[in-house]
Amino acid sequence: MLLGFAAGISGVAASLAVGDGVAGVFGAGLALLMLSIAAVDAKIYLIPDQLNAAGVLLGLANALVLGHGDPTWPAEAALRALVVVGAFLGLRAVYLGLRRRHGIGLGDVKLAAVAGAWLDWSIVPIAIELAALGALAVFGFRRFVLGKPMSHNARLPFGLFFAPAIWGCWLLRTALANAG
Repeated sequence: MLLGFAAGISGVAASLAVGDGVAGVFGAGLALLMLSIAAVDAKIYLIPDQLNAAGVLLGLANALVLGHGDPTWPAEAALRALVVVGAFLGLRAVYLGLRRRHGIGLGDVKLAAVAGAWLDWSIVPIAIELAALGALAVFGFRRFVLGKPMSHNARLPFGLFFAPAIWGCWLLRTALANAG
């Protein structure tokens, strides 16, 4: 619990340091939501709908504020969210067709909407890749270094990796935008 508290404080502090004013406050909210999602998914292999919905709504509000009321900003964020959800639903359907079981949970699909609402088109694939590589690294470490057996149907809490990747990519993108 102390580690989670420290991670939350660190995420809020980093967001406030990198984001200008309101953007930092929104980023701090994103940090806390992504930490909550990662913690819950790691423990029970489930991402609560309320946390995903809060992440999407916060992302749309962030887009509206950053766009100074221009409705095209949240509209583009909503479009990105829908496109990324569609891609994840497509992957889910393909995996189900090939393996006859679900490989991507609906919580992960909804978390993809959060990524779309918060991240630019060019950053979304980076967040997905970072999450996938992180998950593979952890499972590879467990298998090859710790010698823990892995079955072909082992479960993976993808939100544990995807949620921090979303916030991390937001943080990096914001830092780079403010530096230049």
